[in-house]
Amino acid sequence: MNPTIGIAVLLTVLQVASGQKVTSLTACLVDQSLRLDCRHENTTISSIQYEFSLTRDSKKHVLISTVGVPEHTYRSRTNFTNKYNMKVLYLSGFTTKDEGMYTCELRLSSQQPSFSKNVTVLRDKLVKCGGISLLAQNTSWLLLPLLSLPLLQAMDFISP
Repeated sequence: MNPTIGIAVLLTVLQVASGQKVTSLTACLVDQSLRLDCRHENTTISSIQYEFSLTRDSKKHVLISTVGVPEHTYRSRTNFTNKYNMKVLYLSGFTTKDEGMYTCELRLSSQQPSFSKNVTVLRDKLVKCGGISLLAQNTSWLLLPLLSLPLLQAMDFISP
């Protein structure tokens, strides 16, 4: 094989392999809904395929997916949001019957290797989702008032 073609194929595979690596999967409770935040790298312009599943009693239940077929019992209870580097799944009416190991699995195509993270979810151990996760995503608006406070004090707009 031509070395140039080999290098091009290798670079394509490396870009594909790193384009959807799952960096974290977290779970929290919003009212009576479970929220799963699947954060991932996004270094590709290709569409990322995803699958959220629940493993309970050694049986895998697909909640939502672009790869497989979600189970009918979960279709009416799920709500999905797709962001640039995060996939968010809401499972409404979360009870102890929904406890188990949740998985977020990502890949670029069905032929590519997948990347996944797991989180074990127990209802009594779940924390409530708070504003902190919203603030952690984009804190630049908080810096403006903090950085401008000394300037305002120096110009005598506000007293110390």
